[in-house]
Amino acid sequence: MTASENADPAQAATALLHEVSAAVGAITRHLSVHQVLEVIVSSARRLVGADYAAIGIPDDEGGFAEFITDGIGEEQRLAIGPLPRQHGMLAAILAESEPIRLDDLRRDPRFQWWPKAHPTMAALLGVPIRDCAPDLGTRTECLRTIGIVVLTNDLGKPGFSESDTELIELLASHAAIAITNARLYERSRELTVVEERNRLARELHDAVMQRLFSLRLSARAARKLAPTDPEAAADRLGEVETLAAEAIAELRAVIVELRPADLDAHGLVETLRRHVTLLDRLHDTEVTFEVRSPVDLSRDGEVEVLRLVQEALSNAFRHARARHVAVTVETERITIADDGSGFDAAEAATRGLGLLSMRERAKALGGDLVLQTAPGEGTVVTLELEDPADPEEADRD
Repeated sequence: MTASENADPAQAATALLHEVSAAVGAITRHLSVHQVLEVIVSSARRLVGADYAAIGIPDDEGGFAEFITDGIGEEQRLAIGPLPRQHGMLAAILAESEPIRLDDLRRDPRFQWWPKAHPTMAALLGVPIRDCAPDLGTRTECLRTIGIVVLTNDLGKPGFSESDTELIELLASHAAIAITNARLYERSRELTVVEERNRLARELHDAVMQRLFSLRLSARAARKLAPTDPEAAADRLGEVETLAAEAIAELRAVIVELRPADLDAHGLVETLRRHVTLLDRLHDTEVTFEVRSPVDLSRDGEVEVLRLVQEALSNAFRHARARHVAVTVETERITIADDGSGFDAAEAATRGLGLLSMRERAKALGGDLVLQTAPGEGTVVTLELEDPADPEEADRD
């Protein structure tokens, strides 16, 4: 039961309308499929006050291409194991065109088993996400199930109501549109990335390569002139210096234009997760990653955050000699904490730790960089982000 249901009917209806509006607005703001799924699952759980929520996108091999949970901690999620298969209740929800609502899913003959670390659940609400489109008449035709939303409560908690079902069905209908749009956007971005890389390749050839070729000719001429005409050789070496500087400037301009491809393919949070997972595999240092709430940033903002986090992690590995590093992502802040050697914050500006660069990135985001450290006490770098817009405030504007 949501908090809004405890108020009088008029207030509850208004509060619920704002909650649904905020959820739908958050879903449609994102252009990465993974980000869309994260917002859907957190919104669904919040709207009906469920203990757990999950969203699954099936693949063609009897499993799930994506299966994102909310309400289960990162450590427990890892203990549960790999993504589930299309069996038991999950298969039933995928197969049905209508929602499944049960007071105790364990008593249903379609239930099979849970992994050992899986929490015990009873009440269940499973809603298929259907790919629907209006036909030539007045009806709407649903072609296939593209995903499922699953909500559950702990043993002994109340079941889900008919109004809960209607609410999640409404959310699922918007989710289907958002997922489809996000997929189309990602495909268009893939084509755009290919076109952009081809353009950059042409620029590298037309600008940088030509300058490097000229630089090589000038250097060769200077070498030949050096024994007989040192003054002319010096002039040619001056040309070499100028051409080298121009080539460096051109190359830097091209590099600045590059946007990490993973951000377009997976979004910020998943890109950070993959980066942390890679570091954890490559180093003896234990690196953990936790997402507590979704992050909503512009495309440029995502690049700034990614670079800032990479810089902070690089410091933890290169300078702090940390045994454990933890990256925590929340809507209003991102924290990188390590148990390394720490340092004197007052002398940080002279130690080449990239703090100036990180502060500039934080400022570009409209946020702030907070540093907590001392010799021998580890380091905590916190990127404070701007508060997300309040949907109710936006409605009043």
